[in-house]
Amino acid sequence: MQQAIGLANMAMSRKNWSAARYAISRARVLAEALPANVAVAERERLSAARKRFAARNTPAAKKAKQAKATATKPAGGKKPAPKKSTTKSTAKQPKPAPVRDLGDRFINRAALGYGPTNETR
Repeated sequence: MQQAIGLANMAMSRKNWSAARYAISRARVLAEALPANVAVAERERLSAARKRFAARNTPAAKKAKQAKATATKPAGGKKPAPKKSTTKSTAKQPKPAPVRDLGDRFINRAALGYGPTNETR
C-alpha cells in the first residue's frame, strides 16, 4: 500500500496522470481489503493523494502553484535592470579572411597554358 501511494505521488509530480490514477486505484483496493483500524497513516496519505489528483487541472490548483512559486523567490528584493548604452550599436562586421602569403614560388605558367611552351627557367 505504501508503495502504491508512493508511485501515485511520483506519477503526479511527473504529471503522468494515467499512471497516477492506476496507482491510486491499487492503493484504494489494498486499503479496502484491510480492517479500518489498520494502516491509518497510509489511509491519510491516500486521501491526500486523491485530493491532489482531483485538483490537477482546477483553477484552485493553478493559483496554489502560482502562490508557491512567488513564495520561493529570493528575499533579496528586486535586482536593478542592466543599463542600456545610449550609443547605437552597429552591426558587427565580419573580419575578412587573412590573405595567404605564398612566398617566392615559381609557377610554371606554360604548363598551365598561359604562355609560350618553349621558355625555360
